Amino acid sequence: MAEIEIIEHDVIVVGAGGAGLRAAIQCSSRGLSTGLVCKSLLGKAHTVMAEGGVAAALGNVDERDDWKVHFRDTMRGGKFLNLWRMAELHAKQAPDRVRELEEWGAVFDRTQSGLINQRNFGGHRYPRLAHVGDRTGLEMIRTLQDYGVHQGIEVYMECTALDLLKDGDKISGMVAMWRETGRFVTFKAKAIILATGGAGKAWKITSNSWEYTGDGYAMAYEAGAELMDMEFTQFHPTGMVWPPSVRGTLVTEGVRGDGGILINSQGKRFMFDYIPDLYAPETADTEEEAARWLDGDKSARRPPELLTRDVVARAIRQEVKDRRGSPHGGAFLDIASRRSADDIKRKLPSMYHQFKVLAELDITKEPMEVGPTLHYFMGGIRVDSDSQMSTVPGLFACGECSGGMHGANRLGGNSLSDLLVFGKLAGDGAADYISGTNFSALINQEEVESIVRAGTQILNRESGKNPYLLHEELQEAMQDKVGIVRSNELLTEGIKQLDEFKEAYKQVKADGASQFNPGWHEALSLRNLIITAEAVAKSALMREESRGAHSRIDFPGEQDEWLKYNIVASKNGDGSMSTKKIERERPDSELERIANLTIEELEKEVESERNK
Repeated sequence: MAEIEIIEHDVIVVGAGGAGLRAAIQCSSRGLSTGLVCKSLLGKAHTVMAEGGVAAALGNVDERDDWKVHFRDTMRGGKFLNLWRMAELHAKQAPDRVRELEEWGAVFDRTQSGLINQRNFGGHRYPRLAHVGDRTGLEMIRTLQDYGVHQGIEVYMECTALDLLKDGDKISGMVAMWRETGRFVTFKAKAIILATGGAGKAWKITSNSWEYTGDGYAMAYEAGAELMDMEFTQFHPTGMVWPPSVRGTLVTEGVRGDGGILINSQGKRFMFDYIPDLYAPETADTEEEAARWLDGDKSARRPPELLTRDVVARAIRQEVKDRRGSPHGGAFLDIASRRSADDIKRKLPSMYHQFKVLAELDITKEPMEVGPTLHYFMGGIRVDSDSQMSTVPGLFACGECSGGMHGANRLGGNSLSDLLVFGKLAGDGAADYISGTNFSALINQEEVESIVRAGTQILNRESGKNPYLLHEELQEAMQDKVGIVRSNELLTEGIKQLDEFKEAYKQVKADGASQFNPGWHEALSLRNLIITAEAVAKSALMREESRGAHSRIDFPGEQDEWLKYNIVASKNGDGSMSTKKIERERPDSELERIANLTIEELEKEVESERNK
């Protein structure tokens, strides 16, 4: 224990995706000594997988766009369960964050007049997604890294965060482990910002890669923070379904934004049959009108393929259930008949390459087979809208690992602007907290020893459960019992299985020494996956309605009563998890008015304000 390395900073940011990098840049710009801890290599964050674009009401392609319209779209997409203040801050600040990114060197696609180009996306009234082909996230990470490395930020790569440390009720640091050597390290800090992303690896079919194991959720939960809206797990409608080795790999919504259509095995464009009443006034009900909208006719309504992700995902699932799916259990996504080969290769280069290499399919000639894949957590650590601080003093969260911004369903492209807006706010929040707080700068050695002992006992057991097999069982259970459609019976069975997994985890065993030991790393991640999975399942059982990405076959449809509540999960004194309903924040009357205007009323209001 005496040999454990100690590293000290004012603030530690955990996670080096878009949110973590933006938070670290902000902390450094405020004069804080900033450390950035990442589980993998710098640059290998999930932000690079965000292909379609970053949503911001710049108005470069359609001058009618405005923060109010973006806010209204976000609230309606989230089924009005979003935190009003977070959605307001996001819509208002996103344009400035995108322009700032451009100033820092991001190379966006351009309109003919030289402005940042924007494309259509599901749930957005106007072309709103600033993009770089279908590699927008990659360009964002490149820009933030290039800018960030010159700000004096210390980066600690291939370092897995294990648990947080507290001095009384305040955060005082974190224990982590170097993945290469297996040696432990204590980070001493006045504040910690979690930007660790989601936990898609709890499901069998997911667009997420190995890093997404709910580390931030579990560490915050263990430290006493609350997890909110965890029942809302987004299944992106279009993941690859063939071959099996890449099942779940994301197919960007940009394919549909650029005119791609969904068809079933009978050759029918089926999305016209699944338009919900809420979106009917804004959605084309004929192919002719949908085509006019894509050609820029401002009087036409948008195609049904650009409905929100929950609607499209359930439609594909229904087609498969009714035996009208594609040969491998999905639907066909056709861009080949809609755009020229040169257009497709220019606008969707990553998609062209992805299918050519992984599925030996030329998307300029043939349709893709796609189906729902677990993609994103709308829920996360409960934070204050303005500062991003959790209920634990000194613990902040931003990006996917925080909750509240997206409500019951996230609109495509809002994740990238979310990273920028709330990454900055988290950095400012941490800086303000540090400047206004007295610190005793104590590290509890007993806490450190307990965390280290919990990690090493996995290696020291004589025998036990194989972590890979336990992870596989967890994924099967979550896919079957806590999937795209849920019920009391399924969720209750799933929670019972999770209780069994918790017991099995107490005896999990990884063979070998601590150096270069992927089995040990798998076992350490399993604790976080099980905690996250339990929060999702218990929250889903409590919410007795269907709203957005949470769909209950025993409680179909939205219930006004449930719109009053968010569900939070927290740790009891005996170590068990409890879930409870909390009353939602009351909306500002002006925000409520904007969200409930018809699009025609809002367009007139925005135009009138501009004419003044």
